Amino acid sequence: MERTAAGELAAPGECPVRRGPGGVWQVHGYRASRAVLRSTGTVQAGLGVETMEKMPSTLRRPVLYRDGPEHREHRRQTARFFTPRRVDEEYRGLMGEVAERQMDVLRREGRAELSGLSFQLAIEVASAVIGLTESRPGIRARLESFFPERFGKPGLTSAHGLYWMVRQNVNWARFYFADVRPAVRARRTRRRDDLISHLLDEGCSAGEVLGECLTVAAAGMVTTREFVNLAAWHLFTDPALRERYRKAEEPERLAVLHEMLRLEPVLGSLRRRTTEPLELPEDGEGGGAVTVPAGEIVEVRLDRSNIDERVVGADPERLCPAREMADGGAAPGLSFGDGPHKCPGATIAVLETDAFLTRLFALPGVRMASEPRVSFQEGIGGYELRGLTVALDGARGGD
Repeated sequence: MERTAAGELAAPGECPVRRGPGGVWQVHGYRASRAVLRSTGTVQAGLGVETMEKMPSTLRRPVLYRDGPEHREHRRQTARFFTPRRVDEEYRGLMGEVAERQMDVLRREGRAELSGLSFQLAIEVASAVIGLTESRPGIRARLESFFPERFGKPGLTSAHGLYWMVRQNVNWARFYFADVRPAVRARRTRRRDDLISHLLDEGCSAGEVLGECLTVAAAGMVTTREFVNLAAWHLFTDPALRERYRKAEEPERLAVLHEMLRLEPVLGSLRRRTTEPLELPEDGEGGGAVTVPAGEIVEVRLDRSNIDERVVGADPERLCPAREMADGGAAPGLSFGDGPHKCPGATIAVLETDAFLTRLFALPGVRMASEPRVSFQEGIGGYELRGLTVALDGARGGD
């Protein structure tokens, strides 16, 4: 038996495509999962899309919740913000500067919680890409309130639901007035080469820009924070791997990070709804295919697809940087998704993680003072790591 990232048990040899007892199709073969994600006969499900469907039809949906030609055209037009050349020329220097400032915080205090340092890094880098550059002080606290360690469900039928509904609306207002509106006003006067300027050129209202900014915040800031913590935890607890990472050149370091991400995807699953019959390779001994009817929910288990030995090779649960992948498998597996909704910021996320960790592990006497608490957000199928504290031996506050 093997234990997945979400803590479930899966039997070896289990059928990689099957309809679960709740009516949701479970897919955890690499090829079948990739086929789902690449299919144009599916649309987004999960990740809050149900809430978006209740919004007025006149409101433009954030790109995460759109599909079809409109979505593909938006991705084509915004691809320039995420090209490797753009990342190298525009954001690499910023990553180093922000990471170094976080190391200064650690040097000054002697110890710090890693989630706070890494979140600041993710916020500043993503804000540069988005165009949130006129924010009032306190953006980190405002974003933290959007993504608490424990979520409640807004509603009108209980005190608990009312509390979370009011809290949600207050958080939206705070972020809008302190971060989004100043950026929009500045770009209405003079456009910049960033995402908000592009959205305004498309005719988006300030409220629609807010929705896009929050989507990118969740996709780019929160997930990067979790991966930085995950990768640091691996390196702190594996001295040989840590030494290899510290001595390696950038390509080898990135291979280490990609392999960690393959084994521990920040989002363990993604959901799609079929709009037409979808034929998926079964990947079994005899080959064959399985047809998922139209109108069905399909859950792609990234955590299990990424350890499909038919593609990732022998010992799929062993960390093996730069392993040979079959059938065009990517180094991080499907951890960044695939197809039309593949994460556009994959290069940014890995490079800023490396910028942070190379500086962290270059600090003399750095150690892990406490391991993180691990929890899972069922709504997004992802893990959260909190409480990983790092300290510097001999520094003030380090003991």
